[in-house]
Amino acid sequence: MARSDALQGALPLLVLKILVRRGPMHGYAMTSHIETFSSEVLRVEEGSLYPALHRLEEARLVKAKWMVTPKNRRARVYEVTPAGRRQLKAVEERWRSVTLAVGQVLERI
Repeated sequence: MARSDALQGALPLLVLKILVRRGPMHGYAMTSHIETFSSEVLRVEEGSLYPALHRLEEARLVKAKWMVTPKNRRARVYEVTPAGRRQLKAVEERWRSVTLAVGQVLERI
């Protein structure tokens, strides 16, 4: 399984978790966090991140606004909505259950 395939299903979960833990941030910061905290195992391409953010925004799980950075650049900053926090809780519980089950199968085969 390619790294991008493995990441695809987990990307919305990771984005929501990072935004809940770290607060509002722009896309590049999110990709940096994912790569850093996964010890560079997970690499997020712009072509995956921004469509995922758009879908999360359409679902009203995140909201975005334009801001000016300290370096005087415009950046779109995302933050989690209350609905996004509820979704994170549900999805995270399912994800942990599924990964535990996959681990059990791998151990027993």
